[in-house]
Amino acid sequence: METSTDMKYFVARSLYSEPTFQEEHEKKEIVHKSLQHKLKHAFSCTPKKAYSVGKRFLPILDWLPKYRWKEWILQDIIAGVSVGLISALQGLAFGLLAGIPIQFGLFSSFFPILMYCFFGTSKHLSVGPFPVVCLMVGIVTTSMAPEELFTISNSTADGTQTVIDTVAMNAARVTISGTLSFLIGLLQLSLGILQIGFIVKYLGDPLIGGFTTAAAFQVTVSQIKTILNVPTKNYNGVLSIIYTIVDIFANIAQTNFADLIAGLLTLVIVLVVKEINERFKQKLRIPIPIEIIVTIVATGISYGADLAKKYNAGIVKSIPSGFIPPMAPDVTMFSQLISSAFSIGIVAYAIAISVGKVYGTKNNYHVDGNQEFIAFGISNMFGGIFSCFCASTALSRTAIQEGTGGKSQIAGMISALMVLIAIVAVGRLLEPLQKSVLAAIVVANLKGMFCQVRDVPILWRQNKWDAVIWVFTCVAAIILGLDLGLLAGLVFGLLTVILRVQFPSCSSLGNVPNTEIYKDIKIYKNLTEPGGIRIVRFSSGIFYGNIEGLKSGIKKIVGFDSARVFNKRAKALRKIHKLIKKGQLGATWNGIVSDSGVDNRGFEPDDDTEDPGAQNPDFHTDEMEIQVDWNSDLPLTVSVPKVTIHSIIFDFGQITFVDVVAVKSLKLIYKEFKRIDVDIYIAACDDKVYNKMEICGFFDDSIKPDIFFLTVHDAMLYIEKERKFESVNDPILEKISIMRESKGQLEFLDLFNADPVHQELAAHEEALRKYAS
Repeated sequence: METSTDMKYFVARSLYSEPTFQEEHEKKEIVHKSLQHKLKHAFSCTPKKAYSVGKRFLPILDWLPKYRWKEWILQDIIAGVSVGLISALQGLAFGLLAGIPIQFGLFSSFFPILMYCFFGTSKHLSVGPFPVVCLMVGIVTTSMAPEELFTISNSTADGTQTVIDTVAMNAARVTISGTLSFLIGLLQLSLGILQIGFIVKYLGDPLIGGFTTAAAFQVTVSQIKTILNVPTKNYNGVLSIIYTIVDIFANIAQTNFADLIAGLLTLVIVLVVKEINERFKQKLRIPIPIEIIVTIVATGISYGADLAKKYNAGIVKSIPSGFIPPMAPDVTMFSQLISSAFSIGIVAYAIAISVGKVYGTKNNYHVDGNQEFIAFGISNMFGGIFSCFCASTALSRTAIQEGTGGKSQIAGMISALMVLIAIVAVGRLLEPLQKSVLAAIVVANLKGMFCQVRDVPILWRQNKWDAVIWVFTCVAAIILGLDLGLLAGLVFGLLTVILRVQFPSCSSLGNVPNTEIYKDIKIYKNLTEPGGIRIVRFSSGIFYGNIEGLKSGIKKIVGFDSARVFNKRAKALRKIHKLIKKGQLGATWNGIVSDSGVDNRGFEPDDDTEDPGAQNPDFHTDEMEIQVDWNSDLPLTVSVPKVTIHSIIFDFGQITFVDVVAVKSLKLIYKEFKRIDVDIYIAACDDKVYNKMEICGFFDDSIKPDIFFLTVHDAMLYIEKERKFESVNDPILEKISIMRESKGQLEFLDLFNADPVHQELAAHEEALRKYAS
């Protein structure tokens, strides 16, 4: 078999600069459509377009006619029944997190999925409660309706006792939860209609991973107090998790051992069986429904042993059958709930779309991000009317739906039917169930989130910035709370992007011998650096924030500062004039001759002051022209940095955009090098970047388009061709004239102040300073 190293290709073509390429290859004429034409096209309506829009907005019109009933229905029934049983149980368990009666967890596993089946594009998402989202909802409900607002005093024989009016408190929290769900749905629907599904792209995997891990930790702490059945206050906001932990340890002596034992046994059993399901998932067609088995057994034990009366165990007590009537959301709460609704809605959607796209890719179908926003928006608005809390998805239920052979959203409808049976008939049978068992099931289902901690070392090896984002978001969400922690993580993530763009890499390239390939000399061995040429690659867009980084990178690669070299040469010219005046230096037609010349090896100190006497020399001589080879041996008192290069090639192959300040700065850089006789060339510039530079006035009388080349190698070949016409020993020259005035007194022309190029550069620098300020 022939390997890639055995394969070769040969190309013979002309050397292309940008103008010569455009002469040979005519650009297409791009006709920009007017706004009127775009609006007319957008709002025009034809039967075909209406049907297409209808299918996009209501995906069931697309997939249901294509459904293979004979092949798929049995698999969807098996998947639906399996997921439905788990959904009913998790609905009860996760209802504890939302701070409302647990039967509303069943409602939240039923109503939202009905709407999603019509409007959603994922065939495998199991829509319903998700622990992180439930906890975020619980934070809102408990902060807006705390127990302290519902305390009442009862007179007894032993005195006055303070009790909590749980009926009023639960009613208030249910109203808050339903209103919050409706508002979340309204926001999600609006974002979907406005096609703003891209907003979730800013919630990268590291950020979501750190946030969900922190949320899992908070969920675990909130459930520990239920497993122990110890009294604690409800805390919200900054450091609330710390205060909760302190409260748990302060009241740990009041632990109910019946609840603790039940909770620990449930936790261990569920974790062990889940591990078995994971290891033998290839052999087990249907995972062992351990949550259902444990719940049935625990309910029977609690009922048979009468744990509530004998050991004061905390049980579910009451699960009403049937539904409550729909209710309108309390719009007066919208102003209080808007910030929480936005953060919860974005998190719920981000988790759902992430899981949905994973299974969409696995099963070869497309999940539309904007349509998912619409689907979840309608689902949550519909659920909010029936007092549900915000719906998302759970990885465990979705994995079961896909793993048991689910083929379409019909599996979701069947799972909703199973939850309906639990709501109408089975719910009451679970009333003796201990809450610690449900809490343990919640914690066991967080195993996957805690396992995300193992991603941090991998991220650190792959990309340190991503690892830092993960850790920062996790710590911030634990300390500041989930809502502020998410915001802090998002801001920090965007800040790292700005930092990465502001301080990008600037590398020097060398040639792979006998090829047209150029690579970073720091990374690859045996590269050839062309003599007298530096090739600079800047790996980012160039804008006002990172232009100084570009300048610093160029200075580091070429080994000198072009502005400083020019200033040094101006000072040296004054000194040369002074030596000529004193007769210590002889001037010839082709250079400067001195008996005491030494090799110049370094820079003068930056604090050199100009010789005041150089401004007004007082001697007479004939007009002459003096040529200086700045890289030759100069007099002992004259020290100028050596410029060992004659050309710089900027590789713009990775430049994606430039702004006005960048174009002005690039123009300034070009002219700074040009005045010390270093030529600048630009290679591999994208057409859009080239057009932007042209629009922003990069080209003028001194900067022509022919400095642009299609590739670095084109620029290299052009430079080699141009250098062949010059003498190998021809030095880089700087000229001054010594002129005799009419009064017989010589005046030295100060190049530093009189040079028109310098004056133009000074004006550019001043303009850039004003723009920056």
